[in-house]
Amino acid sequence: MAPRNDPARPPSARDVVVTGLRPRDAEGALHTLIACSLTATGIGLSSSSSSAAWLAGQLVFAVSFVKWFSLLHEAGHHTLFATRGLNTLVGHLASVISVLPYTSWKAIHRMHHKWTGYQDKDPTTSSLVPRKLGAFERLAINVAWRAWIPLFSVLYRAQSFWHLPRLARLFPELRARRAFVGNVIVLLALYAAAITLVGPAALLRLVGLGLFLGFAWMDVIMLSQHTHIPLELSHGADVAPIPAPEQAPYTRSLRFSRLVSTFVLTGFDAHELHHVFPFVPGPRLREIPWTPPNEAPAWAWIRRAKAVPAEVFLFQNRKTSGLSI
Repeated sequence: MAPRNDPARPPSARDVVVTGLRPRDAEGALHTLIACSLTATGIGLSSSSSSAAWLAGQLVFAVSFVKWFSLLHEAGHHTLFATRGLNTLVGHLASVISVLPYTSWKAIHRMHHKWTGYQDKDPTTSSLVPRKLGAFERLAINVAWRAWIPLFSVLYRAQSFWHLPRLARLFPELRARRAFVGNVIVLLALYAAAITLVGPAALLRLVGLGLFLGFAWMDVIMLSQHTHIPLELSHGADVAPIPAPEQAPYTRSLRFSRLVSTFVLTGFDAHELHHVFPFVPGPRLREIPWTPPNEAPAWAWIRRAKAVPAEVFLFQNRKTSGLSI
């Protein structure tokens, strides 16, 4: 089924369920193999003494970084594989290259889907609630956004998934806190082992530029999804979550080519469809016969967004700025 321009409301979840758009182990294995192949190719080329091969390797590794992040997202929803244990296994594997603890990712991402639409209750958007910015903060975010410096991907990870005190406040249960700490310790130990075995300089040459480019690309992808869209504010009131079928107005999709969308982003760019139908595997989201209202051509949207100062793009929305991005 190909997406079509349809009325504002998407098809019902029941209608989508009966079409059989469910996870399949073979499909999950294919996407995991693609990620492994991209990573191996990137590191292999980056090991060459040829500058051209090294640069090609860094570009391939950057693509693999984005691919692994998309697999982390799918595994966290249990939509990469039909078998739950395979989702957990590949989710932890993806977390190593994504620089994201899988345990805290799953917990925070569940809260994100629960509170999508309420900017101050969603832990991934609460830092962007409109506020007065200092001169240095405005300068830093404006320069980083315009220059493609991945400040936002770094802060996103540090503030949401590595910040153990904040995680403990959000999830006070002892079992959850132990799981977060254990996952962070394991990842840090793996990174320390890689630095020790390979050497800091050699490791930087193998993956440094690729990681930078991957982070820069994820800045755009992540910020495209809920930024500069009018969101609700609870102001501390006891509000009810917005149901998944009603979350499309609070998110945005980018339309890349089918090749990029399916085999690199694993459907992560179809974000409105994902929020309405979080149980559908990313690569199959666009089989749903509905074109979401906030979907935008990827490259045109990126050009428009990059032309806007970050202080406006991040801390305002279409209604307050008057900008149609």
